[in-house]
Amino acid sequence: MTTVVEVDRVSKSFGAQSVLREISFSIERGEIFCLLGPNGAGKTTTLEILEGFLEPDSGSVQVLGCDPLASGEALRPRVGVVLQESGFPKFFRVGEIIDTWRSYYDDPLPYDEILDLVGLRSDEAKLVRRLSGGQRRRLDFALAVAGDPEVIFLDEPTTGFDPEARARCWEAIAGLRELGKTILLTTHYLDEAERLGDRIAVLLDGAAGAIGSTQELAQQADLGVTVSFQATAEVAEQLAREFPGLKNADEVVDGQIDDVRSLTRRLDLLDNHASQRAFASLRVQPPSLEQAYLALVGRQSDPMDSRP
Repeated sequence: MTTVVEVDRVSKSFGAQSVLREISFSIERGEIFCLLGPNGAGKTTTLEILEGFLEPDSGSVQVLGCDPLASGEALRPRVGVVLQESGFPKFFRVGEIIDTWRSYYDDPLPYDEILDLVGLRSDEAKLVRRLSGGQRRRLDFALAVAGDPEVIFLDEPTTGFDPEARARCWEAIAGLRELGKTILLTTHYLDEAERLGDRIAVLLDGAAGAIGSTQELAQQADLGVTVSFQATAEVAEQLAREFPGLKNADEVVDGQIDDVRSLTRRLDLLDNHASQRAFASLRVQPPSLEQAYLALVGRQSDPMDSRP
């Protein structure tokens, strides 16, 4: 794997407020890397440093081997950006804006390929002022990929979308990965990060609290799997003695075992009951990203970012 984004012990403050505290991570070529964190955790600030809009107080960043602040002109054609908010001339048509944007690059993506990639084929003749929120966001994507960039920064790209628009956006992001693009995505939707992210970093109080896949984050949060089953009351009582914390109900019960760590031995016991037909519907479920995230953050909150 080739590292295309490197963040090394970066810190950033705004006045007396410390926003980033020596965060470090790297992103490999062709990877979708997600940044999560509560309000003010520093996600957008991290992106703005990587995009060359902000200078870190200490530490260093590299994007495609370049310092984004010092190498703006050389780096800009190789990077695409989707900001949280952007604007377009209201009386331009979608196709006109895309074609104009393509003219800024020496080797842009073909016009038709852009339309198909972001799902704007049927909207190319529409005036911008007549676009829905989801269509405007797809136009953001179109401009971000117009120059055929190697790295794309997406800052909360689906905020405010309805479910259908979000699904279309996910398809576009997955399509970019299939083209070999490297993507850094901030989001406040945990299902989005779990669906799209190859690896995820959770920023806590300006520091990288945990980095890895959903499974690796769950391990770092000390979460185990959940085993669910259905059994008779007699078997459920025996299992409850074996597994403290087992939840059961009446004659035929739904049971659940949380945080099973010596799973092999315990599944052998469960399988023995299953073979005696006193036990059914065995399901082993790993922790979700939401469970891992809330365990790492330590409190239930809406993980939206608002840059200070």
